[in-house]
Amino acid sequence: MVDDRLPILLVILDGLGDRAASELDGQTPCEAASTPNLDALAAVGINGVHVPFGPGRATSSEHAHWALFGFGDIAFPGRAAIEALGVGLNPPVGVPLFHLALRAGIPRDNVLHLGARARPKQDAEACAALFAALSGRTKAGIQFDLLPLRTGESVLCAHGAHSHEVSDSDSLFDHLHPWMRPTALPEAQDRVAAEALASALETWLIESHRILLRHPINAERRAAGLPMLDVAVTKWASVLDPALPSFKTAIGVRGAAITDTALYRGLARVLGMDLVDIPYDPTDAAGDMHRRIAAAAELLKSNAFVHVHVKATDEAGHSKKPHFKRDVIAATDAGLSALPELARRAVVAVTGDHASPSVGSLLHSGDPTPFVVAAPSLRADAVTGFGERHALTGECGRLRAAEVLPLLLGLANRPFFIGHRPGAHPTLALPDAPEPMPVIFEE
Repeated sequence: MVDDRLPILLVILDGLGDRAASELDGQTPCEAASTPNLDALAAVGINGVHVPFGPGRATSSEHAHWALFGFGDIAFPGRAAIEALGVGLNPPVGVPLFHLALRAGIPRDNVLHLGARARPKQDAEACAALFAALSGRTKAGIQFDLLPLRTGESVLCAHGAHSHEVSDSDSLFDHLHPWMRPTALPEAQDRVAAEALASALETWLIESHRILLRHPINAERRAAGLPMLDVAVTKWASVLDPALPSFKTAIGVRGAAITDTALYRGLARVLGMDLVDIPYDPTDAAGDMHRRIAAAAELLKSNAFVHVHVKATDEAGHSKKPHFKRDVIAATDAGLSALPELARRAVVAVTGDHASPSVGSLLHSGDPTPFVVAAPSLRADAVTGFGERHALTGECGRLRAAEVLPLLLGLANRPFFIGHRPGAHPTLALPDAPEPMPVIFEE
């Protein structure tokens, strides 16, 4: 038998999906963009749309990627932990963690709404002093310490807490919701411990607000006409589980990633994936994408799965300028010229992790995102162009995130054979290196 297993390249254009825009004659930015390289891939591949968790269900990037990596049935550790790993911190294992940010409080309708954030450069020293005033306090036997993340942001560690299953106090959707009360999640494994943490965290946050209101830094900001950073808000409850399997253990093959932000560096590190970090160059979308694909081609020589992420399309969606997002997609496509040739010796897939509408008020939406995969000996479907309308007629139909990696592994001649158990750990792929039987050869 010939070993014809293939490597897999999964390119994620963050926030690629969108909605029809009147400025683009009723097309989405992807449909309106000139994408000759993605069109060429679509013409030799099979196509569909990616709806990570089902039609209409909006998702964050981290949860979509977790499922795309084949970890949908494994508890997600939480983004606060992932971000900490992504900036090079070593957050404590087994300790509840939260993302903590400083915001301006705006009294309205007898509650506080969230206003301005810290400015990355100008407010660095001020935020360091404000965080120093908050760290190290103990409430109900839980000590709250801070690990610096970036200007105006820290990781809050709840030492002594025995659950992390607490809701966010950060409204996220500031135009709709106020500063929110943290509560224990009803599905918490240890409801008593979750309620204890929620109560202690509430007290800590309220006292933090008082400390921040009285801090000399905020008095100086008020006098200078700057918004006070007087509210501490938490989100992304996390805990690092020492039993979390690596990508290789859970999937059965080596994985690697080309990253561009702390989130994706952190995901690669928590899963034990090799990584090459290429900071995004907003002045040269085509060159930036070309460098990522070239780096991925090198990683494919030693890894069965390589993930490439680029943030440009998501940022373009958040600009709420459909023409701009269209142009960013076109420029990104120009950097994908190597993909059709690469698909002659590897499984090559391109999609988005979610939709980031460039119209309307939504941050992310559950709208479909184009999906294409090409591989050697693959029978192409009838689709010849890349975009939502084209993709909806493709052979793949509607794919959920958890279905993507099994599809790619099958096309790579690496499917797990149901009914066979080559090792202690169930894997998504036919494992590359099951443990061999120890044999003593007689001389």
